[in-house]
Amino acid sequence: MELNESILTSVKKLLGIDESYTHFDPDLIMHINSVLSILTQIGIGPDNGFSISGADETWSDFVRTDANRFSFVKSYTHLKVKLLFDPPLSSAAIESINRQISEFEWRLSVAAEKEEKL
Repeated sequence: MELNESILTSVKKLLGIDESYTHFDPDLIMHINSVLSILTQIGIGPDNGFSISGADETWSDFVRTDANRFSFVKSYTHLKVKLLFDPPLSSAAIESINRQISEFEWRLSVAAEKEEKL
């Protein structure tokens, strides 16, 4: 997991989409930007918001040098985009993903609150 990895490329890999296959890129970019907006509202990422337009933007552009949150942010983004783009058919699988998402949201908001106090 590299902070300098492309956000779009890494989400595509996590979803099982080959990096060179660009047919779904507009849909994925839209969903990724929605998730990044949610993270900004939680208090993660640049204060003025952040969005991607392609494969040029990296995780370090969004989380800067905060390697401690990087794994949470990447996992959260993957799960949210998966539910938006390609949700599982099983309601049990959806519920499991939603529980993971809720935990990530809680942990990220706690981390953001701690940072505000410093």
